[in-house]
Amino acid sequence: MEISKIGIVGAGQMGNGIAHVCALAGYEIWLNDVSQDQLDKGVALIDRNLERQVSREKISAADKASALARIHTTLHLSDLGKTDLVIEAATERETVKQAIFEDLLPHLQPHTILTSNTSSISITRLASRTDRPEKFMGFHFMNPVPVMQLVELIRGIATDDETFTACKAVVDRLGKTSATAEDFPAFIVNRILMPMINEAVYTLYEGVGSVQSIDESMKLGANHPMGPLELADFIGLDTCLAIMNVLHDGLADTKYRPCPLLTKYVEAGWLGRKTERGFYDYRGEVPVPTR
Repeated sequence: MEISKIGIVGAGQMGNGIAHVCALAGYEIWLNDVSQDQLDKGVALIDRNLERQVSREKISAADKASALARIHTTLHLSDLGKTDLVIEAATERETVKQAIFEDLLPHLQPHTILTSNTSSISITRLASRTDRPEKFMGFHFMNPVPVMQLVELIRGIATDDETFTACKAVVDRLGKTSATAEDFPAFIVNRILMPMINEAVYTLYEGVGSVQSIDESMKLGANHPMGPLELADFIGLDTCLAIMNVLHDGLADTKYRPCPLLTKYVEAGWLGRKTERGFYDYRGEVPVPTR
């Protein structure tokens, strides 16, 4: 099937990035969120990021204008019924995602493909709560979406070949690279990345090193572009904790036990950059370690 209209649920960090790249690739976008303020913030961020691409001569001013014109915002999930593909990019909580799909189902066309941008939750389980498990799959973009080249494609047990082929064609049209992952907890990238971040938090928790020394060690000693604690703040500590819980529950192995310090930060509401405090305090001109 040919996809021309894409619905995106969630205008936050991931959703607005997905809307950005899809609109730039020529798709008509319907971007949904529960608040107009969140939609306005999402579109404003897309505008700024497109302008950055114009200033770097990666796209033209006409490309930017056309992309923004293709993005339609809505507070109503029913407006996504006209689309060929829906990408859910809400918070990393399974109950929230299930509720979104249940609300969407009455409005969808028979051919519409449902996907989730989940970074860890079972695709098969999410699909089983819909009326179209064969037209359901994982569509996991990396953050920040306009910059990162990889998209993980995850088939549930019932996903058919036509659905997979259609989603892969979207990735190709976006100019990104797809990696096919099996439907196991956290898939490929986060199965490897999150335990490393969790171990960095344990290293801090046990007093082996400070925030700054841990991040500098991995940047200079392993040539990582960001330290693991800095990266955790960028991803969101609540998301990191949610993924570690999925790994721990799904694989029943104590090596995936979330560090108590990570849990404490999330309970404090210190979630990283999006709340201006995490392992670093971002409220001043220069980020300062909080521990």
